[in-house]
Order: sequence, then C-alpha cells, then structure tokens
Amino acid sequence: MAERLALAVVGHTNAGKTSLLRTLTRRRDFGEVSSQPGTTRHVEAVELAGDDGVRLRFLDTPGLEDPIGLLHALGPLRADMTPPQRIRAFLATRAADEAFEQEAKVLRALLEVDAALFVIDAREPVLAKFRCEVEILASCGKPVLPVLNFVRDAGSREAEWGALLADFALHAQVRFDAVAPFDGAERQLYDSLALLLPARQAPLRAVAGFVERERAARDEAGRRLVADALLALAALRRTLERDELADEARKAAALEAFRAEALERARRAVRELLDLHAFARSDAELAMLPWLDGRWAADLFHPETLRDAGARLGKGAAIGAGVGLAVDAATAGLSLGAAAALGATIGGAISQGFGPLARRAADALQGRESLSLEDSVLLVAAQRLLGLHFALQARGHAAEGRVELERHAVAMERLQNVLSALQPARAHPEWAAEDSPRREAARRELLARLRQVA
Repeated sequence: MAERLALAVVGHTNAGKTSLLRTLTRRRDFGEVSSQPGTTRHVEAVELAGDDGVRLRFLDTPGLEDPIGLLHALGPLRADMTPPQRIRAFLATRAADEAFEQEAKVLRALLEVDAALFVIDAREPVLAKFRCEVEILASCGKPVLPVLNFVRDAGSREAEWGALLADFALHAQVRFDAVAPFDGAERQLYDSLALLLPARQAPLRAVAGFVERERAARDEAGRRLVADALLALAALRRTLERDELADEARKAAALEAFRAEALERARRAVRELLDLHAFARSDAELAMLPWLDGRWAADLFHPETLRDAGARLGKGAAIGAGVGLAVDAATAGLSLGAAAALGATIGGAISQGFGPLARRAADALQGRESLSLEDSVLLVAAQRLLGLHFALQARGHAAEGRVELERHAVAMERLQNVLSALQPARAHPEWAAEDSPRREAARRELLARLRQVA
C-alpha cells in the first residue's frame, strides 16, 4: 500500500506559498500567483507521486490575514487545555465561521496534516503580526519547517527572521527561492522534514531520491533534445539545380527558404525544451524567449554573432550568411564554409557570390550545388540551446520576466568537441528527418560530448 504524507503550506499573504508548490511539483498551472494580497481563498490540494509508491499531498492554504486579531480571539491557554485543544475550541465558535473564516481554513488544515511548511517572504520586516503568526502555527501541535523565500533578494532580512524563529524553537530552516531554487534545495527540504518526522524518514527520503532522479532524467532528456536538434541542423541540405543557380532571384529565395527551415528546427527544439521543463509556451512571463520574439534569427544569422563564432572556431575567414555550399555526399559531405557563403547579412542581398572554390565544387557536381549550415551556425545553435536548457533547469515555476540566457551561456571554446561530433551528419542529409543505426551511433557520441559541458 502506498504511503501517504500530508503537508500544509502556510504563511502570511503573498509569501509565495503557491509559487513554492509550483516549483516543488513542477506544476505551473497550479493555483493562481499574483502580487495582489489574498489570491488563494480556499485550501487547494496537489499531489506528488514518487516511483517508490510514496505520495505527498500538499495543501495550499490561504494567507493568515489578521494573526493579531486571531491570537486575541483564541484567548488565553487554560490550564486544562493543550495548545491544539485551544485551536479546536476556537474552530467550534461563530467567529471561526465569520470574522476569521480564512484563518479557520488554515487551522483546520494544520490539524489534519503530518507537518507544515511555513513559507516566509524574507524581504518582509519582522513585525508584531508575524510574531503572532509564528505563535499560532506552533500552537497546532504539528512539526513546522520554516521555508525562507526570496533570500536572494537584495532586501532580504534573513538574519532577522532566523533570530525570530529561533526564539520559538524553530531552529530547522530551509532557504528556498521559488523563483530560482538553489542547487539541492529540494533535497534539503525533504531531508529537514525527515528530521522533524522521524517516523516518516523512509518515505521522505524516498521522495528526495525520486526528486533527484527526476532532475537527472530531465537533464539527460534535455541534452538528448539538443543533440537531436544539432544533428538535424548539421544534416540539413538543399540542392540547387543549374537553372536555380543561374537565376539570382530564385537563388536568393532558395537561400531564404533554407535559412527559414533551419530557424524552424531551432525553434522546435526550444519548444521541446519548454515542454520538458514544464514551462508553458504561451506564458506572458516568458514572452522574451527567443522562439517568441524572433531572436533566433539574430542569434543564428546575425553577421556579428557569426563573425564572433567564426573567430572562436579559429578559421580566420570572413563569415557570411551562415549558409555555405557543400559538395555531394559522394565526396563525404565536406562543407566549404564561409569562403563559399551565399550571403553576408540576414535577409540581405547575396553579396559574396560564387567564388573560385564554389565554381570548382560546381564543376565537380556537374552543375549542382548544395546549401548547408556553416560550423559557426552550429556553434551558435549549440550554445543557445544548451544555455536555454541550463537556464530552465535553474528557473522556478514562480519566476516572472524573461529567461536569463546570458547568465547560463556556454563558452564557445567548450563546444569544439561537440562540433567535431556533428561532422558525420554532413554526409547524411537523410538524418535531418530519419533515424537509422548510424545516426543513433552518431547521437550517442554527440550526447557523450554534450554531457561533458556543464
């Protein structure tokens, strides 16, 4: 039989209770997050099911809006009562159904659970109402684990809150930023709960292990998505017939269509990474993601970006549009690179033309030439996709605003081995659309190199 644990998530209004639950359960659609006070008006439940038969049931509770008034309404603790008995006596009164309806929902939930996560906005000053809040929670007779939220903020008052909690014998505390969780914060949370609930240590540690395995599995799946996208981009090829090469307009249209196909494959990988990390594609908070605002075009084909990538590749040749000419697969799919680039700017006119190297390739191909992506484009795509994967790993499901890709950017110098693992795909244009044993072998090699990039 599955072992169940119930945890109430409690705290003052707008402390980040629902945000914490979204991050712990990876459910961005759970509850409502708002800067307006009193957003959560009812007790809502969400479950986290581990692969060891353990189920955690989280109860998201309304904020304690008037802890000073509530403490006064509870009255003094009589000699013939325990603190939880005083709470139950209050819940039987008319005030619990009227003036303190929201607070009563919190107290009823606390009496029914195994423990409580007490979420604190560490940016708040330690006021009298919060002292009353801590006293009320301690009166329910259940283990309470304070969770200090927003501790990364410049206005955090973590030390003041720590001192207050220690005064109420709440020495075990967890630092957990629901916007950008610390590495290992979830494990620390469950390990701390296990210390507070010694009889439930085994299931809580099982949950901690499950969460860690899930994190590792997401990391592996993300790198696999990146590997698949890069192999498809490296294998991408568009053959131009002789009559297309002779018509400047058709040649330019072919270049633009090829570039658009590459961009769409990159955007598809971004969407798959969002799905993997349980972030909604349509969230307004994520509107600055590249696939929504068109920045992939700038990232993949902007001349400055490509010039920088080319310099880091050590080529010493001018970088063009990021789309070069390649000889046929019969000659191993060797990319001719920047020297044979068809264009120099995004959406601009073809300026470099077909030089001597390209003409020799055209002769070898009996009048046919093929478009492929330069190494500089593959380098930029690898950097951006891996950076997005790392950024989403570090992003809480309560975060708002743009994803900070720059903070998680991978140094291009560290991607050289990744580029070399992509070269076999140039000889296999079918890998852009089809799986095969040889493609799988190439993906395994590429994935092994991606695992080395942290």
